[in-house]
Amino acid sequence: MGCYGHPSIRTPHLDRMAREGMRFTDFYSSAEVCTPSRAGLMTGRYPIRSGMCGDQARVLNVRAKGGLPREEITIAEALKEKGYATACIGKWHLGSTPEHHPKHHGFDYYFGLPYSNDMPTHTNLPPGSVGSLNPRNELFDVPLRRNEEIIEETARQDTLTRRYTEEAIRFIQENRKRPFFVYLPHTFPHVPLFASS
Repeated sequence: MGCYGHPSIRTPHLDRMAREGMRFTDFYSSAEVCTPSRAGLMTGRYPIRSGMCGDQARVLNVRAKGGLPREEITIAEALKEKGYATACIGKWHLGSTPEHHPKHHGFDYYFGLPYSNDMPTHTNLPPGSVGSLNPRNELFDVPLRRNEEIIEETARQDTLTRRYTEEAIRFIQENRKRPFFVYLPHTFPHVPLFASS
């Protein structure tokens, strides 16, 4: 973008927004993979302090019994104490058992996948299916949840980006007259990528 110094790309509207608002020039992540980086983002602490990183398993898998400890204070919990409505819409990946649900970490509302979309509950994926340009949805039986309820046993992954966006807009509209916080971690930072038509 122009406001960050690109010599030939013109972005006048974004440049104006940057002048009138806030421009971020640095970003640091506490880890290079999902579980520990999300734990760091949610708590503001190094993920090793909450047990969310390790040398054996880099991320929580489908069968993991653990998750973000209840005693950790998340940004959602801190904002909720100040009267904010809070929502997590997207990929959680901080524990998939009931006691590690986003609603136990300060979120009023949750819509999304409990872990990575490349972690099906069965283990015999055909070779090349994860990195395929046309992945088969039925091979990745990751559940879609609304709050504690599973609304799709096998999420229709080609619709997730649109549905996450619709859920976020709905939550913002419903809470527009009060402070709100929407954490929107999209499902597809890695393969398999399910694109809608």
